[in-house]
Amino acid sequence: MSVIPDKAVGSAHSGEPQVPAADQTLRILRYLAGRPAPVAASAIARELALPRSTVYHLLTTLAAHGFVMHLREDRRWGLGTSAFELAGGYSRQQPLARLGRPLIAALSDRLGESAHLAVMSGGDVLYIVEERAPRRPALVTDVGVRLPAHLTASGRAMLASLPREQVRALYPSASAFPDRTGLGPRTPSALREVLREVRARGYATEDSEVADGLRSVGAAVRDHTGWPVAAVAVTWAGSELNEQVLADAVRETAAVLESRVAR
Repeated sequence: MSVIPDKAVGSAHSGEPQVPAADQTLRILRYLAGRPAPVAASAIARELALPRSTVYHLLTTLAAHGFVMHLREDRRWGLGTSAFELAGGYSRQQPLARLGRPLIAALSDRLGESAHLAVMSGGDVLYIVEERAPRRPALVTDVGVRLPAHLTASGRAMLASLPREQVRALYPSASAFPDRTGLGPRTPSALREVLREVRARGYATEDSEVADGLRSVGAAVRDHTGWPVAAVAVTWAGSELNEQVLADAVRETAAVLESRVAR
């Protein structure tokens, strides 16, 4: 049985205009993507001039496929992890990689360390640009590799820029925290503290949480709405390098890429 009422798609016999359900669905997704935080279904219906019953039916269908999430306690709706997958898919189809590749190469040359550009893909980061510095340690990262976002500097930089409700949806319980080296947050409250420190510091870090003996710093790249579309990071071994110097260079590169993405 269809979840879309006949009224929602219009009727040739009723004289109502034809408005396909696909059009309404895309309008809802676009609306949610432009909001700084999840919103009530009644607000969606009002702003888009759609029947409430239609909005609820479409949101329920979208939620079943992971494109939206329902925050029951707040009675609000926001984008889900499948929407992140679409964003990551677009990012993989060259625009971000094309813009970021020369900047990541220049960053690696400048610091003499390996540098990367990654995007969010569900609860993972997906690496879309990788620049390996010569005579530096081997890394697990490479183009197309996925790693748990909560363990990486890239992922933490992007998570810290997401609305808290989105982070809560990605990490609802301890079961959402895969482990690599025995280090890193393993509960939602521990992750909240890590992200609080990222926001206060202005960049993200990780130390041996992805691979033993390797450290990283990362900074988010935001679009014109403030949404984190990617993150720049540098990885190095040992403690002889100054973290703040590396972080400043990463943030500078992220800012340049951000200015180009926002055009």
